Amino acid sequence: MPVKSDKWIIQMATERALIEPFEPRQIRAINGDRVISYGVSSYGYDIRCAPEFKVFTNINSAIVDPKNFDPESFVDINQDVCIIPPNSFALARTLEYFRIPRNVLTICLGKSTYARCGIIVNVTPLEPEWEGHVTLEFSNTTPLPAKIYANEGVAQVIFLESDEICEVSYRDRGGKYQNQTGVTLPKT
Repeated sequence: MPVKSDKWIIQMATERALIEPFEPRQIRAINGDRVISYGVSSYGYDIRCAPEFKVFTNINSAIVDPKNFDPESFVDINQDVCIIPPNSFALARTLEYFRIPRNVLTICLGKSTYARCGIIVNVTPLEPEWEGHVTLEFSNTTPLPAKIYANEGVAQVIFLESDEICEVSYRDRGGKYQNQTGVTLPKT
């Protein structure tokens, strides 16, 4: 599976609406103000976080259970900045909507700017023919509150193209997170 270059990403975004909205170059500043970079990179795409967050809270003393998840375990925040309490986490979504081709798998890694602050970004692979907004998890591993910036880069998606088409895609399986919009909680 070869890693795809910036030329391939730009071509696929233009021809097949791979990523919407799409930024064909690396953005590092807006109106002279520095931002955490986003857009096309050498071999990937730096995704942005939308200003929709669900911050974990233990107000109701709930148990975190992926088979029976209590949505009351989160507080909704709609702002350009999200503060994650110490040793806690938040869910968010990408600003970008993805349409993954049938012969492509993506791997997503957190940006080093956040990692160097003790903030871990977790995203599962985007499978062939999956589409939607990507749900992001930010873990604050520090004993201090941590800040996440919406509309700026948070992670990088790397595209891997197979030399053959998969037999069964995410769409074929009727994947439970297909066409997700907004921050999507766990489903079984």
